[in-house]
Amino acid sequence: MDESVISITKNVPKFDFPNDREIVITRIFDAPRELVFKASTNPELIPQWWGPKRFTTAVDRMELFPGGVWRFVQRDQDGNEYAFHGVYREIVPPEREVHTFEFEGMPGHVILETSTFEEFEGKTKLTVIDLFQTAEDREGMFRSGMKEGATESMDRLEELLKKLK
Repeated sequence: MDESVISITKNVPKFDFPNDREIVITRIFDAPRELVFKASTNPELIPQWWGPKRFTTAVDRMELFPGGVWRFVQRDQDGNEYAFHGVYREIVPPEREVHTFEFEGMPGHVILETSTFEEFEGKTKLTVIDLFQTAEDREGMFRSGMKEGATESMDRLEELLKKLK
Protein backbone atom coordinates (compact mmCIF):
# COMPACT_ATOMS: atom_id res chain seq x y z
CA MET A 1 0.00 0.00 0.00
CA ASP A 2 1.48 3.35 -0.94
CA GLU A 3 2.19 6.03 1.65
CA SER A 4 -0.67 8.33 0.58
CA VAL A 5 -3.24 5.58 1.10
CA ILE A 6 -1.72 4.71 4.48
CA SER A 7 -2.01 8.30 5.71
CA ILE A 8 -5.66 8.69 4.72
CA THR A 9 -6.65 5.31 6.14
CA LYS A 10 -5.44 6.55 9.52
CA ASN A 11 -8.26 9.15 9.43
CA VAL A 12 -5.85 11.98 8.72
CA PRO A 13 -6.75 14.13 5.73
CA LYS A 14 -4.13 14.32 3.04
CA PHE A 15 -3.50 17.70 1.41
CA ASP A 16 -2.02 17.81 -2.08
CA PHE A 17 -1.13 20.78 -4.29
CA PRO A 18 -1.22 19.51 -7.89
CA ASN A 19 -0.72 23.00 -9.34
CA ASP A 20 -0.62 26.62 -8.17
CA ARG A 21 -4.44 27.03 -8.11
CA GLU A 22 -5.66 23.78 -6.54
CA ILE A 23 -5.76 22.05 -3.19
CA VAL A 24 -6.89 18.43 -3.08
CA ILE A 25 -8.01 17.06 0.28
CA THR A 26 -8.55 13.31 0.69
CA ARG A 27 -9.84 11.37 3.68
CA ILE A 28 -11.30 7.94 4.35
CA PHE A 29 -14.46 7.74 6.47
CA ASP A 30 -15.57 4.54 8.18
CA ALA A 31 -19.11 4.79 6.84
CA PRO A 32 -21.02 3.95 3.67
CA ARG A 33 -20.81 6.63 0.99
CA GLU A 34 -24.60 7.16 1.02
CA LEU A 35 -24.30 8.21 4.67
CA VAL A 36 -21.26 10.44 4.08
CA PHE A 37 -23.05 12.10 1.17
CA LYS A 38 -26.19 12.58 3.28
CA ALA A 39 -24.24 14.17 6.15
CA SER A 40 -22.53 16.47 3.64
CA THR A 41 -25.76 17.62 2.02
CA ASN A 42 -28.40 17.57 4.77
CA PRO A 43 -29.10 21.02 6.28
CA GLU A 44 -30.06 19.43 9.61
CA LEU A 45 -26.72 17.59 9.89
CA ILE A 46 -24.31 20.24 8.59
CA PRO A 47 -24.38 22.38 11.77
CA GLN A 48 -23.18 19.34 13.71
CA TRP A 49 -19.84 19.12 11.88
CA TRP A 50 -19.16 22.08 9.55
CA GLY A 51 -16.37 24.33 10.78
CA PRO A 52 -14.34 24.47 13.97
CA LYS A 53 -15.99 23.46 17.27
CA ARG A 54 -15.42 26.92 18.72
CA PHE A 55 -18.08 28.27 16.31
CA THR A 56 -21.73 27.43 15.94
CA THR A 57 -22.92 27.00 12.38
CA ALA A 58 -26.41 27.77 11.11
CA VAL A 59 -27.67 26.85 7.66
CA ASP A 60 -29.34 30.04 6.47
CA ARG A 61 -30.18 28.69 3.03
CA MET A 62 -29.60 25.42 1.23
CA GLU A 63 -31.19 24.72 -2.14
CA LEU A 64 -29.63 21.40 -3.08
CA PHE A 65 -30.05 21.40 -6.86
CA PRO A 66 -27.97 22.77 -9.74
CA GLY A 67 -28.36 26.56 -9.66
CA GLY A 68 -29.56 26.50 -6.04
CA VAL A 69 -27.82 28.68 -3.48
CA TRP A 70 -26.42 27.89 -0.07
CA ARG A 71 -25.41 30.14 2.82
CA PHE A 72 -23.95 29.12 6.19
CA VAL A 73 -23.36 31.51 9.08
CA GLN A 74 -20.86 30.81 11.83
CA ARG A 75 -20.91 32.60 15.18
CA ASP A 76 -18.12 32.83 17.72
CA GLN A 77 -18.46 33.11 21.51
CA ASP A 78 -18.58 36.92 21.29
CA GLY A 79 -21.45 36.91 18.79
CA ASN A 80 -19.36 37.80 15.74
CA GLU A 81 -20.70 36.31 12.54
CA TYR A 82 -18.80 34.88 9.59
CA ALA A 83 -20.89 33.96 6.54
CA PHE A 84 -20.11 31.79 3.54
CA HIS A 85 -22.18 31.23 0.45
CA GLY A 86 -22.20 29.76 -3.02
CA VAL A 87 -24.17 28.17 -5.83
CA TYR A 88 -24.58 24.45 -6.46
CA ARG A 89 -23.33 23.44 -9.89
CA GLU A 90 -23.82 19.67 -9.82
CA ILE A 91 -25.46 17.14 -7.50
CA VAL A 92 -25.11 13.40 -8.28
CA PRO A 93 -26.13 11.43 -5.15
CA PRO A 94 -24.18 9.73 -3.62
CA GLU A 95 -21.19 10.23 -5.93
CA ARG A 96 -20.47 13.91 -6.49
CA GLU A 97 -21.34 17.44 -5.43
CA VAL A 98 -19.96 20.65 -6.94
CA HIS A 99 -20.50 24.20 -5.67
CA THR A 100 -18.90 27.59 -5.48
CA PHE A 101 -17.60 28.83 -2.13
CA GLU A 102 -17.12 32.44 -1.09
CA PHE A 103 -16.35 33.95 2.32
CA GLU A 104 -18.49 37.06 2.64
CA GLY A 105 -15.72 38.78 4.59
CA MET A 106 -13.58 38.73 1.44
CA PRO A 107 -16.00 39.07 -1.48
CA GLY A 108 -14.82 38.32 -4.98
CA HIS A 109 -12.56 35.41 -4.05
CA VAL A 110 -14.64 32.49 -5.30
CA ILE A 111 -13.54 28.87 -5.07
CA LEU A 112 -14.99 26.02 -7.14
CA GLU A 113 -15.24 23.01 -4.82
CA THR A 114 -15.79 19.49 -6.15
CA SER A 115 -16.44 16.63 -3.72
CA THR A 116 -16.40 13.01 -4.85
CA PHE A 117 -17.57 10.14 -2.67
CA GLU A 118 -16.06 6.76 -3.59
CA GLU A 119 -16.50 3.35 -2.05
CA PHE A 120 -13.12 2.26 -0.68
CA GLU A 121 -12.61 -1.07 1.08
CA GLY A 122 -16.03 -0.92 2.74
CA LYS A 123 -15.57 2.72 3.67
CA THR A 124 -15.86 6.03 1.85
CA LYS A 125 -13.03 7.94 0.25
CA LEU A 126 -13.92 11.62 0.12
CA THR A 127 -11.89 13.74 -2.26
CA VAL A 128 -12.39 17.51 -2.22
CA ILE A 129 -10.81 19.56 -4.99
CA ASP A 130 -10.70 23.29 -4.35
CA LEU A 131 -9.96 25.31 -7.49
CA PHE A 132 -9.02 28.92 -6.76
CA GLN A 133 -9.17 31.83 -9.20
CA THR A 134 -5.50 32.69 -8.63
CA ALA A 135 -2.39 31.25 -7.03
CA GLU A 136 -2.49 34.15 -4.56
CA ASP A 137 -6.03 33.22 -3.49
CA ARG A 138 -4.94 29.63 -2.89
CA GLU A 139 -1.94 30.65 -0.82
CA GLY A 140 -3.97 33.19 1.16
CA MET A 141 -6.68 30.67 1.98
CA PHE A 142 -4.21 28.01 3.01
CA ARG A 143 -2.26 30.45 5.21
CA SER A 144 -5.51 31.63 6.83
CA GLY A 145 -5.95 28.27 8.59
CA MET A 146 -7.69 26.21 5.92
CA LYS A 147 -5.79 23.03 6.82
CA GLU A 148 -6.69 23.24 10.49
CA GLY A 149 -10.32 24.14 9.76
CA ALA A 150 -10.77 21.38 7.18
CA THR A 151 -9.11 18.82 9.45
CA GLU A 152 -11.31 19.75 12.41
CA SER A 153 -14.46 19.70 10.26
CA MET A 154 -13.56 16.25 8.94
CA ASP A 155 -12.86 15.01 12.46
CA ARG A 156 -16.28 16.28 13.52
CA LEU A 157 -17.89 14.65 10.47
CA GLU A 158 -16.27 11.33 11.44
CA GLU A 159 -17.74 11.66 14.96
CA LEU A 160 -21.19 12.39 13.54
CA LEU A 161 -21.02 9.45 11.15
CA LYS A 162 -20.29 7.09 14.06
CA LYS A 163 -23.47 8.31 15.77
CA LEU A 164 -25.55 7.97 12.60
CA LYS A 165 -24.43 4.41 11.71
